[in-house]
Amino acid sequence: MGNCHTVGPNEALVVSGGCCGSDQKTYVVGGWAWAWWLISDVQRITLEIMTLQPKCEDVETAEGVAITVTGVAQVKVMTENELLAYACEQFLGKSVMEIKSVILQTLEGHLRAILGTLTVEQIYQDRDKFATLVREVAAPDVGRMGMEILSFTIKDVYDKVEYLSSLGKTQTAAVQRDADIGVAEAERDAGIREAECKKEMMDVKFLADTKMADSKRELEMQKAAFNQEVNTKKAEAQLAYELQAAKEQQKIRLEEIEIEVVQRKKQITIEEKEIDRTDKELIATVKRPAEAEAYKMQQLAEGQKTKKVLTAQAEAEKIRFIGEAEAASIEAVGKAEAEKMRLKAEAYQEYGDAAKTALVLEALPKIASKVAAPLSKTNEIVILSGDGSRVTGEVSRLLAELPVSVNALTGVDLTKSKIQEVQ
Repeated sequence: MGNCHTVGPNEALVVSGGCCGSDQKTYVVGGWAWAWWLISDVQRITLEIMTLQPKCEDVETAEGVAITVTGVAQVKVMTENELLAYACEQFLGKSVMEIKSVILQTLEGHLRAILGTLTVEQIYQDRDKFATLVREVAAPDVGRMGMEILSFTIKDVYDKVEYLSSLGKTQTAAVQRDADIGVAEAERDAGIREAECKKEMMDVKFLADTKMADSKRELEMQKAAFNQEVNTKKAEAQLAYELQAAKEQQKIRLEEIEIEVVQRKKQITIEEKEIDRTDKELIATVKRPAEAEAYKMQQLAEGQKTKKVLTAQAEAEKIRFIGEAEAASIEAVGKAEAEKMRLKAEAYQEYGDAAKTALVLEALPKIASKVAAPLSKTNEIVILSGDGSRVTGEVSRLLAELPVSVNALTGVDLTKSKIQEVQ
């Protein structure tokens, strides 16, 4: 039988021995391990950090000056199995104080050895380098014990013969001297440097102003370019918005037109139905009565036409009969007149020229009456002449011209003496 042993992260559990007489050791950090009764041996070793304060009193340096040095070191057992095995070989079963004592003596021994190789100035002025040297020299020996030096620092360095104090005074005087020289040189260098700095400042200021102007110009140019681009984008956006708005408006207008077309179609359908209804109503109220009235009027007109045709035919027959009667009468009268004229012509033929002359003479009074008809309305004719024989001459002239006129009209020459012979 056996027991289960547990250990925290600040300790290492070492189990040695086992069944069949084995001498193998098992190392457990922050865990558990099984141990057999009466066979296995279980021990613990601390893994906590141990603080040591090494102190070397009156140790002579390389110059023979006795000084005392104190320090602080932090060490701990390493947890790697091989190094942990080294620590267990050296310190297993020992208390923490015993472990500290061994490590402290090792550190102090190395510290004394290093102090003997350095001067007081080296130790005093560069403590970090001194502490690092001690750590580097002591680390291999401590490591072979399974221990690790986490840190090592020099706490204090002093002596009993006031060597460090004198060194400090000398150093202080040298430092003061160097300080005064340094102040003068610093003031000189400061003046030079100040002038150089002012020049550099002016150069830098000029360069900065130039760069600032260039930057400002570039900024203004970039702003102008950005503004131009922004304005272009705004214009494009505005145009796109207006174009889109126009498109949307066009779509809306198209929709409105379609709605109007639909409404118009419906209106046309309604109007067509209304027209059909009106047509039917007109046919019923107007056309049919009008057709009846027209038929009536047509019949009446045809009756009147027939009446007028018959009347006209009767009138035409009447006129024809009258015309035939008148024609017969005229024909009879014409025949009688022709017969009369024939008889007259035969008589004139028998009489000859004397008969023609007699006829002309018979017609002269009629001709004279027709010629004198306009003068019948004249009350009087006045002939203005200072000579009384003038009137007689005019009358004689008119009478002399009369036979010529008659001859021109009838072809009968009154100047010939046939009339006298007839008498």
